[in-house]
Amino acid sequence: MIKTVHGEGSIAPSYLITRSQDLSDGFVHPPLDYEQELLEAIRLGDKSKAMETLHRINALEGATLARYPLRSKKNAMIASCTLFTRAIISGGVDPETAFQLSDTLIREIEMIGELERLTSFEYEMVLQFISVLKREKETLQYSHIVNLSVSFIREHIFQELTLDILSRHAGVHPSYLSCRFKKETGMPLTEFINRRKIEESKPILIYSNQSISEIALLFRFCNQGYYTQLFKKYTGKTPKQFRREGKNTLSEEKREES
Repeated sequence: MIKTVHGEGSIAPSYLITRSQDLSDGFVHPPLDYEQELLEAIRLGDKSKAMETLHRINALEGATLARYPLRSKKNAMIASCTLFTRAIISGGVDPETAFQLSDTLIREIEMIGELERLTSFEYEMVLQFISVLKREKETLQYSHIVNLSVSFIREHIFQELTLDILSRHAGVHPSYLSCRFKKETGMPLTEFINRRKIEESKPILIYSNQSISEIALLFRFCNQGYYTQLFKKYTGKTPKQFRREGKNTLSEEKREES
């Protein structure tokens, strides 16, 4: 029996009980090196490294942080969100911008009611942190109006994006934005949005088990067929081929590590 001791320097009985239980079950937290690798990848805006490291972390058993698995995962993700926020601040993002993103993501975490969806959202969360970092650090050679539109697209890549929505955000007429955007970026607004969506969907294909139709829906494509058509147009591969090759590469890397 563990005696309860109060006062300065005492150790909480609950900690001793939890530690004893973890030792008994053989549970060990994921290596600190993994966490540091993930935070450094986010700080540097290295999307591929961040997703690969997160995948390695999630392949290990997670700590129990609450009575129910869903609540436990939410607690872990909220803690991660706090660390990711500090990582992008260290990478050069304005603190208020980083904290606003963190607040938004934590509210989204709390609204999710399924463990599987929560797990996939963790990857989306990392992508959003990196997107904000890149937006803040990247010096675009565009006008203020086009910059506003590009930033809005990056921040709302999982939401509906139309010329009307973007022109209202930029405070200009839709036809004016359309002409300016094509002139400065070299491509129509719709193509820019679609290319960005395809690029952002790549890590989700490799590092999650969401179906291709679910990913198409996540990025607001009208159907899986259209998503597949665009993906092949911009990458030369179908989403299925890209996923298979990416997962095969991951498996080979794991074998080399072991």
